[in-house]
Amino acid sequence: MLKATLQKVAFFTPHFNMSDISLNKYISDSGFCSRREADRYIEECRVTINGKDAQKGNRVGIGDDVRIDGESIRKKKAPIYIAFNKPKGVTCTTDTKDKSNIIDFIGYKTRIFPIGRLDKLSDGLIFLTNDGDIVNKILRAGNGHEKEYIVTVEKPITTEFIQQMRNGVKILGTLTNPCFVKQEGEKKFRIILKQGLNRQIRRMSEELGYRVVTLTRIRIMNFTLKNILPGKWRYFTPNELSIIQDMLQNSSKTADGDGMGE
Repeated sequence: MLKATLQKVAFFTPHFNMSDISLNKYISDSGFCSRREADRYIEECRVTINGKDAQKGNRVGIGDDVRIDGESIRKKKAPIYIAFNKPKGVTCTTDTKDKSNIIDFIGYKTRIFPIGRLDKLSDGLIFLTNDGDIVNKILRAGNGHEKEYIVTVEKPITTEFIQQMRNGVKILGTLTNPCFVKQEGEKKFRIILKQGLNRQIRRMSEELGYRVVTLTRIRIMNFTLKNILPGKWRYFTPNELSIIQDMLQNSSKTADGDGMGE
């Protein structure tokens, strides 16, 4: 009787493949692009699963054929971690339809993608990788990883401007978090963010009546631009990778917003 009952329960229990994962995570884990860009590709109907158009929320498992623009997505090989000194004019996207995209500029031999973004008119430090997990940990705004910038504006800075930038400025319908800001020259200041709202520094400055002329990211966490010339890149050293893994070990993998904007 018990055997018959168990058989009956098994018959009516739906089958779930425990190896299935979300489509955007599958694409990110392959090293093709970040989850954010994967979602954009899905929305643009450029992703297929087994020959059929994919939709956000789809899950894939072993044996599924996932393609972007007809290119098959396969699991990545060894993880790659790069620190790049992005010059002005380069766009932080993997979309090769954008002629100024960061991927073609670097010309790396295998597929990588940027962690976060720097505005096309901004320059400085940005990471690239094929490791989707480290991307999500670094990007999550709640993880509070520091990004440091040197900014030049078009007119002399006032004490009031510095104070307002420190205390928070209302942009994009929210008040920015208090942050470190220090004047470095008549028209130049240093700012350290733990947020990463879209074009945050430019929007904050504009809200206070200042136009950003130059914006350079000089540090991400413990990484700086030291020994990286504009337009050049280098691999993380084993020691740097160990340090960053330690810093991220308690960070969430689930992104709640792009924490690596400017």
